[in-house]
Amino acid sequence: MNRRQVLAAAFAVGMMAAASPAIADKSNPDTLRVALLPDENASTLIQNAQPLKEYLQVALGKDIEIVVTTDYSSMIEAMRFGRIEVAYFGPFSYVLAKTKAAEIEPFAVGVEKGKPNYQSILLANAEGPVKELKDVEGRPFAFGDQASTSSHLAPRAHLARNGLIGETHYKVVHLGKHDAVARAVAAGQVPAGALSEQIYRTLVEGGKIDPSKVRQLALSDPIPNYPMTMQGYLAPELKDAIKKAILELNDPEILKLFRVEGFAPATDKDYDVLRDMAKVLDLNIAKM
Repeated sequence: MNRRQVLAAAFAVGMMAAASPAIADKSNPDTLRVALLPDENASTLIQNAQPLKEYLQVALGKDIEIVVTTDYSSMIEAMRFGRIEVAYFGPFSYVLAKTKAAEIEPFAVGVEKGKPNYQSILLANAEGPVKELKDVEGRPFAFGDQASTSSHLAPRAHLARNGLIGETHYKVVHLGKHDAVARAVAAGQVPAGALSEQIYRTLVEGGKIDPSKVRQLALSDPIPNYPMTMQGYLAPELKDAIKKAILELNDPEILKLFRVEGFAPATDKDYDVLRDMAKVLDLNIAKM
């Protein structure tokens, strides 16, 4: 072996040695970043997630950082580029994330009232012009984030199945968060809108929305509940530990954060129903 070959071999060995710790850290990091869906105020979510943080630190023996991104798209990008390891996605935002980062793995789904699914609620202002679904035509209709399942995809598909196509039969308005939709409808700022029924009930129970100010127009078809996901490149033993910690979670205070009574196993196939909804709306998921 000549001098040039020796130097090349030494350089290659050095590069491998330098890269190994980074690879190890990525698959089994000292700190796990756990992202929660930004469907409400970030500071409130982080504060309410402290019991979850403490539980996971004990269960996994790692530091836990709770992350709340600015919106659904930034959460998808954070997962795509490895800036978070575990994420509690909305069903449709998970489907979108999966198209951009195929290695993402859903492993648990929230169960509420014995079911791993929920619905969107379509609301109208109680004193406004929308008395039933057909009255949406020719008027604004408020959705949350574009990547939201229960505040965009499912109710928009429900409207489409009832002959109401966005931007053809009504004006599409995006307000970002579920609570913003409920407040805007209750205040009469928009005549109608849609959000997660679970979040709506929580807002009513918390005194943040006066139910007398709105009327229920419809409920969407059942939607598979929010999936808990993780990066596929994590070490197998770490993935098993994360899955076990979530599936065995039974602390009512922590479960309240997710608006569920427990978690059940989940797979990617469970979310094919959302891909079908996207087809109804002629949405190209890969380009969203």
